[in-house]
Amino acid sequence: MKTVGTLMSRNLRLFFRDRMGVFFSLLSALILFLLYTLFLGSNQIDNLQQSFPAATREDVKGFVDTWMFAGIVGITSITTGLGALNVFVEDSSSGRFRDFLVSPIRRETLIVGYLLSAAVVALIMTTVVLIISLAYLYVVDGVSFDAGAIAAVYGFLALSCVAFAALSAFAVSFVRSAGAYSALSTIVGTILGFLAGAYIPVGALPEGVRTAVSALPFMQAALPIRQEMTADSLQALTSGQPEAATELQETFGITAAVGDWAVTNTYVVFILAAMIVVFTLLAAVQIRRRIG
Repeated sequence: MKTVGTLMSRNLRLFFRDRMGVFFSLLSALILFLLYTLFLGSNQIDNLQQSFPAATREDVKGFVDTWMFAGIVGITSITTGLGALNVFVEDSSSGRFRDFLVSPIRRETLIVGYLLSAAVVALIMTTVVLIISLAYLYVVDGVSFDAGAIAAVYGFLALSCVAFAALSAFAVSFVRSAGAYSALSTIVGTILGFLAGAYIPVGALPEGVRTAVSALPFMQAALPIRQEMTADSLQALTSGQPEAATELQETFGITAAVGDWAVTNTYVVFILAAMIVVFTLLAAVQIRRRIG
């Protein structure tokens, strides 16, 4: 365990030392924030204001902002684990693996060090973004959350961080150069907002695309976070109208269905836990092959 801790500490220092790497790991979340702050937010608020004329603009803005920040923290939990694995790619492309192979470090220990450091980076960065999001919502919109809601959101985010760190480790285990890693990061950062239903509400997508997005873990992982963070603001916006609340939940990806099957939070927990086990094992096998 001491060796694993040392490797994790080394990987964490290398990641946070690279300020541009830290910035690009947050780029998708930053793009989403800027899109809604500068462009899309006003349109969403105006459209909802027309649909709910009895609601105040503050209530409408509170709902849009809580939905937006739920997407931001959800995306952060996915992208930062991938960003942390830049250390693995650099070690591979620079030949440092050969140094590790002649040291007394066991291969299993080395693999665990990479996987855990990616998960820890994701958790640290997501925690920071969550705190900033909660502070913004409280100061700007007057929206606050009780301890139970925050604990539930953090629990789902922590599970998401570990699951997508494992998925990222498996994907990066096939990458052999910094250029290929940059291309992968760019592709993921570009399409993730759409796959998670964050850039555009899923209700605005064609039926077939909506079903496909709802079947992916990126969208599913965001559901419990959106449900917790938008619960009060949705109630304030719809004034307790069940039909209106249900329609908004479907439109904004707060709930999701694949055909006639509704995606439940229990299923989300199961799929994220399964991702942790499956992709950790697959990544470990592939990384072990890579390092000899």
